[in-house]
Amino acid sequence: MLMYNIMAKLLAQLHFLLLCLTLCAGILQFTAATIQGYISDRDIICPSVCRCDEDFIYCNDRGLSFIPSLPPTASVLYLQNNQINNPGLPTSLEHQLTVRVVYLYDNELDEFPLHLPPSVRELHLQDNNIRTIPRSALARMPLLEKLHLDDNSISTVSIEDQAFADNPRLRLLFLSRNHLSSIPSGLPASLEELRLDDNRISTIPTHAFRGLASLRCLVLDGNLLANQRIADDTFSRLSNLTELSLVRNSLQTPPVNLPKAHLQRLSLQENALTHMPRGSLDGMHRLQRLDLSGNNLTTLPRGLFKDLDNLGQLLVRGNPWHCGCNLRWLYDWLHSRGNAITVRGLTCHGPDRVRDMALKDLGSEMEDCEVVKPALPRDKLGGSGVVSSTTNTPPQGSLFTLRSKKPGFGLPDAGVDYTLSSSGVGKSLALNVKALSHNSVRVTWSVAQPSSSFRLSWLRLGPGNAMGSMTETLVRGDRREYLLTSLQPQSSYIICMVPLPASSENKGMISSEADSEDALVCAKAETSDPSTTEEEEDQDSQPMTVLPLAGIIGGATAIVSLALIFGIFCWYGHRSGHFCSRDHYTRNSSRKSKSHDDYIESGTKKDNTILEIRGPGFQMTPMVACPPMQPKPLQEDYIIHTIFPSNGTGLYKGINHVSNAAQGTNRGYREGGIPDVDYCYT
Repeated sequence: MLMYNIMAKLLAQLHFLLLCLTLCAGILQFTAATIQGYISDRDIICPSVCRCDEDFIYCNDRGLSFIPSLPPTASVLYLQNNQINNPGLPTSLEHQLTVRVVYLYDNELDEFPLHLPPSVRELHLQDNNIRTIPRSALARMPLLEKLHLDDNSISTVSIEDQAFADNPRLRLLFLSRNHLSSIPSGLPASLEELRLDDNRISTIPTHAFRGLASLRCLVLDGNLLANQRIADDTFSRLSNLTELSLVRNSLQTPPVNLPKAHLQRLSLQENALTHMPRGSLDGMHRLQRLDLSGNNLTTLPRGLFKDLDNLGQLLVRGNPWHCGCNLRWLYDWLHSRGNAITVRGLTCHGPDRVRDMALKDLGSEMEDCEVVKPALPRDKLGGSGVVSSTTNTPPQGSLFTLRSKKPGFGLPDAGVDYTLSSSGVGKSLALNVKALSHNSVRVTWSVAQPSSSFRLSWLRLGPGNAMGSMTETLVRGDRREYLLTSLQPQSSYIICMVPLPASSENKGMISSEADSEDALVCAKAETSDPSTTEEEEDQDSQPMTVLPLAGIIGGATAIVSLALIFGIFCWYGHRSGHFCSRDHYTRNSSRKSKSHDDYIESGTKKDNTILEIRGPGFQMTPMVACPPMQPKPLQEDYIIHTIFPSNGTGLYKGINHVSNAAQGTNRGYREGGIPDVDYCYT
């Protein structure tokens, strides 16, 4: 009984021990499975061909043709510079709900990619071959804010109508370097930046930017835009625009009605701008940067920058600036701003005296433009009572042209008749004027005493001899002639001149009004009708045109006559056998003048199959029967037959000809004076 109890206890202990061992084995197996599963999960999280940095997945520049399996926590995918095409986009991407940014540029996508995560906010698809933008593909990404589609093959018609209607958060849209011919329609109202540079856009209608009140940056560089194809109120709708770029187009002036309230950067370089209209920049109080480089601007109107209080950068290089008194206002404006503004490229292109000089450095030259004018009584202003300034090109020979609203000395007395006077004589000056064309007048003068300078003024008369517009200029004292250009055709001009004493040269004014009235000399000139001037020029140039034409016709006739005479002379010489024949220089008689046959006289039978050489010479015919003297492979043997003229003479004499008894000789022609056969190897 005791033994039975002992055995029972031992069995119970063994059972308990086995149970403990089984439990330990299960725990160990569970731990091993857990560790193996963890390692497997780590392998799935980061693909072997990529590099992972937390939620940033770097699979770029790997030569991939498909997107590998991605970890569920990925937020930024770098997949650029691969060979991924549309079939290489797996449908599993739709379940990657943590992805915010996708870089798929520089791949091989032909269509807008589908199955992209709906959580995407920024998508880069530039440098592909995408041709269409379907609404269904964009509707899968309702949170999209930035879309880059540069350098693709998208055209205006390939963008589906209302393609961006399901993207109410889209703020940035890049469509640069595509095939667009117009502004895409249906753009979302949330858009803040739109880039359409380097396309084929030539027309912008009124409704192009309708509803884009939030747009702040608009880039239209490198298109085909011209002033005539831009609606007047196109840009006025963009009330919040801060940056407008119209570089590399065909604009001759800035577009009208530009947005002014918030505009800070305006880029108009590399167009065809020839002038800036007065008031085109009015109201742009927040403008900070203005670029007018690479155009054809020569001057800027006074007051153009009057509202540009915050302008910090003015870029105007690459323009042919004419630095005369027309830019005196700009000179003063730049000096008043001081270091608050940075100017690049404001270098004078003319006149020659100030070429390649900066406008800010023309201190002494600009001082000559200062004009201090007293007020003129209204009764001396004529019928209209208005004196306005003209805007003409600088007259030839003048460095600076003075333009003022009020003349500095008394105008010609309205009671004096100037209708027939083309010259005037004063105390110390004689003036003569002559109209050269419909828009130019030559002014000459002589003085009794030398003067430091002259003040020249020309006034265009209005209807009924009413005073019209007036222009003044300073002329150096050593000049005695001046050319007025850019005048109005069929107009009457009163031209006055007064010498200035040395004391008033720099200030540009005379000492007293009484002295100026005494020294003032005036004359009158009338410009002609342009049509009449052209007819006179044609009549004057007609004799000069007829003379060269007659000379050309006579010379051509003489050349043809000489050529005809020379041809007849050569033809006659050729017929007589004395000219134009080589036989005349080789022997005295010609074979063509003979009535008999050379072959018959030499005792041979004429064979037309043998090539005949005119004149003494020889011919080569293949020799079939005679073997060569020495065996030479790939060679042919020829016999040279000398052809003699009728008198039995010839250039070839059989003195040292080869004769071989072993080969035999040809005696058939010895009686006719033909030598033995010569053997020749080639």
